[in-house]
Amino acid sequence: MKSTVLTRRGALKCSLAWAGAAVWTHRAPRALGFTNANARPRVAAIGTGSRWCQRATGIDGPHGSAPSFVPFGDYVAVCDVDADRLGLAVDVVQEWTGKAPDAYGDYRRVIDRNDVDVVQISTPDHWHAKIAIEAMLAGKDVYCEKPMTLTIDEGRLMCEVCRKTGRVVQIGTQQRSDESFLTALAIIRDGRIGTIKKATCAIGGGPTSPVIPQVAAPKNLDWNQWLGPAPDAGYRYLAGDNGETQSWSRCHYEFRWWYEYSGGKLTDWGAHHVDIATWAMEKGATGPTLIEPLAVKHPVPFSAGFPTDDTQYNTATEFLIKATFADGMELEIRHDGDNGILFEGTEGRLFVNRGKVAGAAVDDLANRPLPDGALRAVYKGKEPTDHFRNFFDAVVDRSEPISDVHSHHRALTTCHLAGIAARLGRTIRWSPTAEKIVDDPQAQSFVSRAPRNGFETEV
Repeated sequence: MKSTVLTRRGALKCSLAWAGAAVWTHRAPRALGFTNANARPRVAAIGTGSRWCQRATGIDGPHGSAPSFVPFGDYVAVCDVDADRLGLAVDVVQEWTGKAPDAYGDYRRVIDRNDVDVVQISTPDHWHAKIAIEAMLAGKDVYCEKPMTLTIDEGRLMCEVCRKTGRVVQIGTQQRSDESFLTALAIIRDGRIGTIKKATCAIGGGPTSPVIPQVAAPKNLDWNQWLGPAPDAGYRYLAGDNGETQSWSRCHYEFRWWYEYSGGKLTDWGAHHVDIATWAMEKGATGPTLIEPLAVKHPVPFSAGFPTDDTQYNTATEFLIKATFADGMELEIRHDGDNGILFEGTEGRLFVNRGKVAGAAVDDLANRPLPDGALRAVYKGKEPTDHFRNFFDAVVDRSEPISDVHSHHRALTTCHLAGIAARLGRTIRWSPTAEKIVDDPQAQSFVSRAPRNGFETEV
């Protein structure tokens, strides 16, 4: 893989500055709108699991972002390391458009195409940053499912490459485009609950698994490529009445519960609620200074921050973690309670989740509505719209989308720090300016991870 990446980098002059100038020239003629067939962005999907479209996994379900892409862009390619899912993805796109997209098992074939304008990333978390960075360097705009990264250092690199290439990158934290959360933000911005003192993010606990045997990977799955930059590991699978895959495994969907590929609930749902809390608290350009794991439960034993049993899920199942900012503002992440975010201010409280916004300040809207344009002001000066429309509008006008890499990196850093503190079982101190853990080399070692040989990210 390394030689291929370097060859591509050579074509790009190995320079981020050059890449930025080149892709602006390349992209401009197609940033014209969504109705003209000659101007619609050409989209390639990398990762075609259930977050892309449940139908491509054999489930007749409603979930997935792909159908929301169809009004704005044309799928010209799909890519997956699972040949069965890849075949279903081809069928789904052909049904939508009347034309079969090109199909690949290797994402580099997509990155190398000059006619792809937008790369949509729906892979497991440990692949997100590498593919997104290489796509940006190759002149593509990116829609990447959350969480954006597996580590803090990946987030820093994502921000650097995005700045230097000028690419439009939207993260799939769709709550930023949800009316309930925008209303909550507008209420807070208008001072209706005073100054925020604390936000509590209830994100639900993580699952456990039985012992999962190591078995041969199915013939339709390129297990080595699925692992990619993650450590080499045997394929584990146990059929049973569990989740959308009806199994326990290290792979499809269930990868979320292994620290090798994800951060568990802390980054799965944390990427949603901690993101909103950070936005509301106006901490999108900084981070906490103290992270305390007040209570953490893991399903397997740990030593020096690493699980010692590789036969079962290993991410935290229960947790109460407090992050404190330099000004004393607190953000709690917990597994219990009503899923959502509770904001506590000097003049009241407000609760919001995907189903409701509640509190005295909400009740007061009947008598004292929000000012005109309050939601628009929260939504970066744009008219609030569908999360996918917001992305494609940004592709057209080259503006920053609502879920940008920079603020999401800061929010997700809190989630990653919570995971590090949980794994080590101790309080850690963080410098938001240096983006380093203070006086704890062992904890700092978790801020990045060395990729497996052959899967390095070259920039």
